[in-house]
Amino acid sequence: MKTPWKTALLTGASSGLGRGLAAWLAKRDVKVYAAARRLDQLEALKAEAGDHIVPLKLDVSDADATFAAVQKLDADCGGLDLVIANAGVGEDTRPKKLNWESISRMMDVNVSGATATLCGALPAMIERKRGHLVGISSLAGFVPLPQSSVYCATKSYLAMFLNSLRLDVEKYGLKVTSIHPGFVKSEMTAKNKPEAMPFILETDDAVERMGKSLLRADKVYAFPWQLSSLISTAQAMPRPLQTAILKRLR
Repeated sequence: MKTPWKTALLTGASSGLGRGLAAWLAKRDVKVYAAARRLDQLEALKAEAGDHIVPLKLDVSDADATFAAVQKLDADCGGLDLVIANAGVGEDTRPKKLNWESISRMMDVNVSGATATLCGALPAMIERKRGHLVGISSLAGFVPLPQSSVYCATKSYLAMFLNSLRLDVEKYGLKVTSIHPGFVKSEMTAKNKPEAMPFILETDDAVERMGKSLLRADKVYAFPWQLSSLISTAQAMPRPLQTAILKRLR
């Protein structure tokens, strides 16, 4: 299937959804600048997915360096068509055993890093009057969840940033997509109890759904529908009932 993109930058490409989505794009002849901290994993991805993968060592927790790196990459490659801020971390936030290092890292990666990734490409895209900006948020960005206050807040921020940004850049011909996956089998969810992750998806299934959403240029895409519908219903419920339902999810 032909895509509208020739070049793409994808952060968090060393594992999980990022790795799968990088391979999905490369299979469709998109030149993918696959970015992550673990260069060895990116080289392994290139060996599997082919020369359309260009490994790029990048730590998005350093927002200033990320912004500069994205700007330079955009200039060097002749213009990025697609930028996907996928890199993210999720850890428990336990008030009685507060871990500031964990909290700070989630803020640095999920908020500052994602914003720097997208903003780094934004000025040149506006000048060219084309481009597609994508952020991988989460269904957790829609509702409060137990022991997940910081993760939920960071994903809620990313969704609001993207939805507000869209209002400003659509007039320049840019597309903006906010993607909200539910539970997906990955390194991040491996530590969770299976009963706490309803409707969990295989990585390949989730990647295929996300890829099709990008091709449709959805403004917002939340999946799977079963969990997304449950969360939408919970949002409309009285707070005590909503709390009772959401306490079962992590």
